[in-house]
Amino acid sequence: MKVAIAGCIHGEVERMYKVLESIETEKDCRVDLLLCCGDFQAVRDEMDLESMTRTKDYHDLGTFHKYYNGESTAPVLTIFIGGNHEASNYLQELPFGGWVAPNIYYLGYAGCVNINGLRVGGISGIYKKYNYRRYHHEFPPYTEDSKRSVYHVRELEVFRLKQLSSKIDIFMSHDWPRNIDKFGDEMTPTDLISMNPNFESDIKNDCLGSPANKEILDHLQPSYWVAAHLHCRFSAEIQHGSSTKTKFLALDKAVHDAIERKFIEILDIDVEPEESPLSYDLEWLTVLHNTQHLVTGKTKFSSMPKENGPVRWNFTPTSEEKELILSKFDDDLIVPINFCRMGKSVLKGKPQSNPQTSKFCSTLNVDDPLCIAMAGIN
Repeated sequence: MKVAIAGCIHGEVERMYKVLESIETEKDCRVDLLLCCGDFQAVRDEMDLESMTRTKDYHDLGTFHKYYNGESTAPVLTIFIGGNHEASNYLQELPFGGWVAPNIYYLGYAGCVNINGLRVGGISGIYKKYNYRRYHHEFPPYTEDSKRSVYHVRELEVFRLKQLSSKIDIFMSHDWPRNIDKFGDEMTPTDLISMNPNFESDIKNDCLGSPANKEILDHLQPSYWVAAHLHCRFSAEIQHGSSTKTKFLALDKAVHDAIERKFIEILDIDVEPEESPLSYDLEWLTVLHNTQHLVTGKTKFSSMPKENGPVRWNFTPTSEEKELILSKFDDDLIVPINFCRMGKSVLKGKPQSNPQTSKFCSTLNVDDPLCIAMAGIN
């Protein structure tokens, strides 16, 4: 299976597909799936720009709005995670994932899906220690603080991902797992510092990358881990023992004036081919359902259940629990094609409820984290 990986897109969606088309022509191949590792910038209108943390380099609408409005159509199924430069007001409508445009699917705060025999997992956002043990309390219109905290990774998502037991083929993150720089295939930490002197302090202090992502990496041990964020290409291989290893690939960003920068590459993934549409992952759905009680709108610090503590701490689903969830979906885990255009992103200062999320929550019997945050449950 041919899977294209893209680094930070920063709104250059149209350019991404054009570059992918040129790579397919050059290699005489057809890509089956495109995975984007954050900073996708699904910006629909000027109002969405107000929900973003932006620098002078990323201040325009980009080209995603063409795909949202139906002017253009994504030529290949595209799945992306969030980074630290996103239209957060739009993505918060889809905390469990959903279509942001036809053929373009957001994975949510964290998630796992299946497509053509490939199991893909991922986590959105970047790690900041001071917000890690908070819940998702933010909602639009954002303050200058919440505009940033909204894209910070939370312990709840890491805890949920660690309940998965079946093999992950590809895992997506925006920032790198901590200390991945020590396992480079072609580049050493010194090479990285030569490329970008800003890396030097973090590398020398053993703090380049996310400790949360390292925790996920060590636990899930996926076949591939793909990332972006640091705007350079870097590959590595992590041996987890005598027989299990993870191939890591981080890619550069899409920019107007540097075609030679490698922000898209194609991987040949050895999986049993299946002609199947994008589908929910049953184990992940069951974890979401079983951990619903851990979701609140609290802004204060908290922590997840601990091993051998007074309450249940292991939520890896049993066969019976998975059968119950499967029955809720009438034995059909295919992700519905239910994208709808929502108009203006914020109406009279209030966020909108996305019908995709409402349908998902109703079926799985879970609550929308955005609604919980808006209710101010403390």
